[in-house]
Amino acid sequence: MSSPPNPPAPGASPPPRLQLVGITKRYPAVVANSGVSLTVLPGEIHAVLGENGAGKSTLMKIIYGSVKPDEGSVFFNGQAVQVRNPQEARALGIAMVFQHFSLFDTLTVAENVWLGLDKSLALAEVTQRISAKAAEYGLDIDPLRPVHTLSVGEMQRVEIIRALLTNPKVLILDEPTSVLTPQAVEKLFVVLRKLASEGCSILYISHKLHEIRALCTACTVLRGGKVTGVCNPAEETNASLSRLMIGAEPPALEHRAVQTGATVLRVQGLSLPRADQFGVDLIDLQFEVKAGEVVGIAGVSGNGQKELLYALSGEDQRAEPASIQVTGQNAGRMGPGQRRALGLHFVPEERLGRGAVPTMGLAHNLLLTRKNAVSGSGWIKVGALEAHARDIIQRFNVKAGGPHSAAKSLSGGNLQKFIVGREIDANPKLLIVSQPTWGVDVGAAAQIRGSILALRDAGCAVLVVSEELDELFEICDRLHVVAKGHLSPSVPRAEATVERIGEWMSGLWHADVQAHLAQQHQLQQQQQQAGEVQHA
Repeated sequence: MSSPPNPPAPGASPPPRLQLVGITKRYPAVVANSGVSLTVLPGEIHAVLGENGAGKSTLMKIIYGSVKPDEGSVFFNGQAVQVRNPQEARALGIAMVFQHFSLFDTLTVAENVWLGLDKSLALAEVTQRISAKAAEYGLDIDPLRPVHTLSVGEMQRVEIIRALLTNPKVLILDEPTSVLTPQAVEKLFVVLRKLASEGCSILYISHKLHEIRALCTACTVLRGGKVTGVCNPAEETNASLSRLMIGAEPPALEHRAVQTGATVLRVQGLSLPRADQFGVDLIDLQFEVKAGEVVGIAGVSGNGQKELLYALSGEDQRAEPASIQVTGQNAGRMGPGQRRALGLHFVPEERLGRGAVPTMGLAHNLLLTRKNAVSGSGWIKVGALEAHARDIIQRFNVKAGGPHSAAKSLSGGNLQKFIVGREIDANPKLLIVSQPTWGVDVGAAAQIRGSILALRDAGCAVLVVSEELDELFEICDRLHVVAKGHLSPSVPRAEATVERIGEWMSGLWHADVQAHLAQQHQLQQQQQQAGEVQHA
């Protein structure tokens, strides 16, 4: 254990709130952290930046006590500490919101939050505090809802509220805005700045460089488990931060003129009552996706995205047969396997548990969508699966120990790259992707988005459901917005603005559409009159 920093002289600045010295953590296949040092001052919003697999999450878990370092020292308020478990971390005043949530599906929001708090508090009091904290910070959530009925964005709100209720001295946020709308991000930033002004130190992990530059007052950059730079992000550009993080700027996406083909997905009159009391009714949804285009669906989490995706993937088979058509076939009552046979492939927002089996290796996870990996006699073609997984790992630059690496051993971004690569590699006619680059670094996000556009250019129909507007504006040809189970008309990307889509997220598209139609009608009349005058 290293000796603690010298105590401050009278009248001097207080010691750092948190200080790491020479932290090293080794795993059998990789050195996650190598001699990492980090200093966080009281009231500082400190970004930890790095590509997927750079060691950020491991470092945060060491601070939170859920991982033990092999070497190095941790100091808290100038005192050497050994944080042996999360309970000791919380006792010190360290709270963490994980990228992969740690919630019990069968319990309510209030019960989940109660588990991490002082047991002297009654459940009713915790419920009241959740409602008050949610109202104070604009994090809309019902404390009585079972967690299994929540969307990913709503689960994230629960984790943030749970952390805030402990009145932390250090708050660790791992990709906190990955599924929040621009308006919700602004509200969260107000919360974080307020916490920092009250003396709380915030460790902020994000791949959104513009957020880091707008919010954070310091930044430590990791690459390959080592510190490659410390800077003030407000004085940097996205390009310079990218160079620190991945050694280069991400490649610019190339947009080609859209040449659409036949309609591959047609949704007409899709109405579905909610499957549970906390779900959202889908009401007369109408849209289509043609070959050679990317159509996006924006919206605040919990407005019917989950219900729509379940209906499209075949997990919910209650729809009228003709309300969902895939390549001209009535698919409303078809199961996932039948839809896959029609060429529909699907990337869910939940990576672990739905996108991949956590304990299975990457090669065996290919069995989820590859029927040809089993021989006619029922034997699994292990060699073919391993070669296939190895190819996806190489082509999509997935950082993993190999085809036998368990899905749960990968960082969130690397697992996402593998799952997206697995589905793109299947040469789908229709690809439906939910949150394609959630928690993925800028280099990997550019690669995934580029792969989606390449798939579109090859004639695939792509539907992207995302709560990240920048992403939708970057890759989509047309956009819809879902709000309270209703779907807006489509708008070409060229006519979509953050302000307009933000308003539509509140369901306010009817007046906007009518005004737009009136404006178009007026323009047509003016053109017609001008033509008549010219003819005369």
